[in-house]
Amino acid sequence: MKRSWFCGLALATLAVQAQAATTPCRVDGLSHLVQCGQVQRPLDPAAPTGRQITVHYVVVPALARNKLADPVFLLAGGPGQSAISLAGQVMPLFARLNNRRDIVLVDQRGTGRSAPLVCDDPRQQSVAEQSDPERQLAQLRECRQKLQALPHGDLRHYTTPVAMQDLEAVRREIGAERINLVGVSYGTRAGLDYLRQFPTHVRRLVLDGVAPPDMVLPASFAIDAQAAFESLLSACEAEAACRRDHPNLRSTWSAWLARLPQPVTVQHPLTGQPESFTLTRAMVASALRGALYTPTLAQALPVAMHEATQGRPQALLTLGSSLTTRKGSALAMGMHFSVLCSEDVPRLASAPAARASGAGEGLQVYDQACAGWPRGELPVAYDQIGVSPAPVLLLSGGLDPVTPPRHGARAAQALGAKARHVVVPNAGHGVLGVGCGPELLTRFIHTEDDGAALALDTRCVERVPRPPAFQPVGSLR
Repeated sequence: MKRSWFCGLALATLAVQAQAATTPCRVDGLSHLVQCGQVQRPLDPAAPTGRQITVHYVVVPALARNKLADPVFLLAGGPGQSAISLAGQVMPLFARLNNRRDIVLVDQRGTGRSAPLVCDDPRQQSVAEQSDPERQLAQLRECRQKLQALPHGDLRHYTTPVAMQDLEAVRREIGAERINLVGVSYGTRAGLDYLRQFPTHVRRLVLDGVAPPDMVLPASFAIDAQAAFESLLSACEAEAACRRDHPNLRSTWSAWLARLPQPVTVQHPLTGQPESFTLTRAMVASALRGALYTPTLAQALPVAMHEATQGRPQALLTLGSSLTTRKGSALAMGMHFSVLCSEDVPRLASAPAARASGAGEGLQVYDQACAGWPRGELPVAYDQIGVSPAPVLLLSGGLDPVTPPRHGARAAQALGAKARHVVVPNAGHGVLGVGCGPELLTRFIHTEDDGAALALDTRCVERVPRPPAFQPVGSLR
């Protein structure tokens, strides 16, 4: 009895400490007050008494008085997204979890409010500027020089392993013994690294759109996007209405690509201002990949591709811009390149398949930008995934052009018996927001027994159909 009383007192003390460490605040996207906190962290972990940075976090308190002790942490994507800026988008997914658990949003170092490494917003630039590799490289060099002049501008110290040590500091600050992690896209890599470094503090781990640490992101872009594009073409050929409206889409598209570059005039997808520039194959590839992230947008691609072959690329470029113009999509590009230049680009030489596939133009910016970008040191075991002591739910969309199931399958095998890999055949990049995805997330984390959590019935999301190809109103028959 005394031991039980002591444990209760300890938990109560931790709760008071966590409350005292935060202050009431408001966050864009949320209508109610939340708690804002911060922890001081060494910029260079090897110099703990040296220059410090402030890592900011937000706690959305549980609604119930009798809340559970293990909060849910969101790990944002990118790399370069601010978790706090996503509050309005992710809280509907976490609504039921928030009944009894705190939701914690941490701005990873280099993003949001945490020693941000932000370049000029490319969304306001012209379409040609956004897609010109030489222009991009010049802007990145200029941005790098500005960032390096900042007090926190030593770009070697923004790697994923260092950032996960910051996350561990937040866990200690709020007094949670174990936490539940939900990583999306690049956030899955972050979650896997937190598990590697601090396995005893992970209760459950959800990985949506798995990007394991051995994945060479720039190289995989072209391979995985091409596979998703081929799937789209095959789906159109198998669907009667799409086949009827676009009977020769594959050959017509190939012939049009062979005629590029071409001068075009379109309206800027965000500003609406008319622009004239030379459309290149690299620009088209970027637009296709942006639209393929979301199946409901991708199903408009057959019409947009047809329009483009007729000299009207507006629809194609507008669809492609959806990836960068949606709310919360802005990336801290300094952090983005600090991560990829340290963790991925050094391994590009071992990814010849990507270059052979014609991805050279797409890799040029990363190759050349990273040639002068400071690189951080990584632990020897960084790219290795060990057997997980905690249940892990991995989610992959079968139509995902950037983190398709092949990456999730590899990670699940390495994680061992407590990993469950769920493939949703007709989902794109991100499964948690599809159909019953929020319900599966809630049940996986709420279920007390590990075996029962892993035995979750996922048929409700696996059966989500692929959207049919879009038909303009005038073409309906």
